[in-house]
Amino acid sequence: MTENIEMNASTRTTVGKANRRLGHGELAGVVYGPAVDAMPVAVDRHAFEQVLSHEGNIASKLIDLKVDGGKTVHVIVKAMQHDALKGTVTHVDFWAVNMRRPVTTTVPVHFEGDAPGVKTGGVFMHNVAHINVEALPDELPEFVTADISALEVGDSIHVRDLTCPKGVTILDALDEIVASVVAPAKEEEEVVSEEAAEPEVIGASAEGE
Repeated sequence: MTENIEMNASTRTTVGKANRRLGHGELAGVVYGPAVDAMPVAVDRHAFEQVLSHEGNIASKLIDLKVDGGKTVHVIVKAMQHDALKGTVTHVDFWAVNMRRPVTTTVPVHFEGDAPGVKTGGVFMHNVAHINVEALPDELPEFVTADISALEVGDSIHVRDLTCPKGVTILDALDEIVASVVAPAKEEEEVVSEEAAEPEVIGASAEGE
């Protein structure tokens, strides 16, 4: 669990294509959830992009969103839309959470340690980079840990082996392989047949003809 992110927002009356008229430094968004009416908002674009670049997996971050300087709403980022050409965020969905009810989100897997199998020539393979978890909003982990320090060639780590903080439930299949160390692929050696040492010359004249 990490400290909540504080962010200011203002209600907006422009919606749809009219969002293009927002100030250059503003980012359109919406706050919604089972306990609140959908509310179009705008947040400071620079502040939001700073959070994206410095806070890692924003989907697991609890944000204290203060709208129009009033009451704080506890939210998490549910979805983001991006510009197809520039890749910049054009819209953000904030999900208003109930602090006493679990929420589901996706968190990254962090690998810890050095696999002995890699030192002996094995190749480290990771199949899962993120997993789905459920927890109370203020107990969402920034990541879950996979300890690879005992992996030899042929060994694997499964979802059931991941380390999670207390109160966090993993929702993915427990037998799913997260990472493994496999033997390196062997290059097939070309076998040259001894029978093909000298080609037969077709049409050669027999001696004495």
